[in-house]
Amino acid sequence: MIWVTLPIYNEEHTAGVLLWRIRQLFTELNRDFRILALDDASDDETYEVLEPYARVMPLTLLRNESRQGPGRCTERLIREAVKRSRYPKRDGLLLMQADFTDGPEAIPELLRHFQGGADLVVARPSGAELAPRSVRAARAGAGFLVRGVAVPDGVEDPLAGYRLYRLFVLKRALDRLGPDDTLIRHDGWAANLELLSAVSPYLRRAEQVEVPIDYSRRYRGSRFRPIPELWSVFQASREARAAEPSEQSSPPSGGKRVAGGE
Repeated sequence: MIWVTLPIYNEEHTAGVLLWRIRQLFTELNRDFRILALDDASDDETYEVLEPYARVMPLTLLRNESRQGPGRCTERLIREAVKRSRYPKRDGLLLMQADFTDGPEAIPELLRHFQGGADLVVARPSGAELAPRSVRAARAGAGFLVRGVAVPDGVEDPLAGYRLYRLFVLKRALDRLGPDDTLIRHDGWAANLELLSAVSPYLRRAEQVEVPIDYSRRYRGSRFRPIPELWSVFQASREARAAEPSEQSSPPSGGKRVAGGE
């Protein structure tokens, strides 16, 4: 089973179309899937748009009464999938955005690597030169900030968030937490780094595929804010280094350390 998880906020124009495209792809691949969509207190018609899909698709539609942010939404979706799964060692969890920035066309390639035995498949965005200037500049700065952070072998971009996880490694990361602890404390790129650091000790193999990123299919204005994004990456990278046993120790799962910025 592949659990497709979608944190959603004000995506009335794209969320429904994305769900239908995901359904088409998994039907063509003849793979079992379930979609967990969490509406983060949208103030547009997102929830109303999605409700009919729950009657004709394997979709569970959740909703927050007040906005929690993408990081907390991601953690809630992970916990929901872990709770519902009967076979976490075989099941996968696909995490993607609902604005079509993460192209669903990459799903077959991600699944191919997952079926080949990878516990984590990262979709590294290509075509970065087409990204808005503020995103390109912030990516360069974020790459500098994460230098020296331990990452698993096979992963070159610890900030990319379009990923397919073996559910068991997420379950192991959750089991390690105390009753009041959280898996993800930040949003955006920093949340992606946090989640990678949390699962790294349990990965047997991680792989990465190049996936074109397309900002032209998004029907709303950008929510990207470079300064808060970089500040969160700085905090998350500092926390990741502090959690490592020592600066001289080997990275988890025979991994490496991020060598430098983009």
